[in-house]
Amino acid sequence: MSGIRSSVIYFLSPTNLRNEPSRYSGPDTRTKINHAIRAKELRVISPDGENLGTLSLADALKKAEELKFDLIEISPNANPPVAKIMDYGKYRYETGRKAREVKAKSHVTETKAVQVKIGTGDHDQLLKARRAAEWLGEGHRVRVDLFLWGRYKYMEEAFLKERLDRFLKVIPADYKIAEPLKKSPKGYSTTLERVAGGKKADKPKILPEEKKAEEKKPQNTEKKNKKKSLDELLEGGMM
Repeated sequence: MSGIRSSVIYFLSPTNLRNEPSRYSGPDTRTKINHAIRAKELRVISPDGENLGTLSLADALKKAEELKFDLIEISPNANPPVAKIMDYGKYRYETGRKAREVKAKSHVTETKAVQVKIGTGDHDQLLKARRAAEWLGEGHRVRVDLFLWGRYKYMEEAFLKERLDRFLKVIPADYKIAEPLKKSPKGYSTTLERVAGGKKADKPKILPEEKKAEEKKPQNTEKKNKKKSLDELLEGGMM
């Protein structure tokens, strides 16, 4: 038909796309399995962990097919590369679990902060002390800030240091002073570190004021039922 141009459409198959060079530089860290393995020879490990020796890629693939498993290149940089015959899904699960365990063991130390004030009540101080002890137990450093505002900024330095030291004494954990007490933009501050092998957070100590309040609380005494004698009942006019 005249007036109509014929055009040819080229399709790129997934195979052609895979063969195209990668746009990203750097080594390929992906795990190769089965026919994606390029090494000519491999040291092959069986599913039971037995060393099957050095096999050609064709023989290794044949062995994996006989056992109805995958051939996974687990150590590509070895000479020759090491491959294991096993289920690929199980391999991914195990490697992921090991990575999570390593991440859990690698602890990142942070500097936590706890703030107290001149008017902070005993109960709140105990809560903050317990929190500081927990952070120390986790291996973190703890910065304790005594926040000052208004007229508190002009109080005697000895009194302010005593108030901060009073809080430090109720922290239920063994620690050492990492950074000595010093003035800070908010007031006074010091930094604590856990002593190696120190005890973990225990029951917080009772502050003197709270101890006095506990002693003032009336104690519950059991009521004793005493039977009145006949004479007492007569005297009381009850009979």
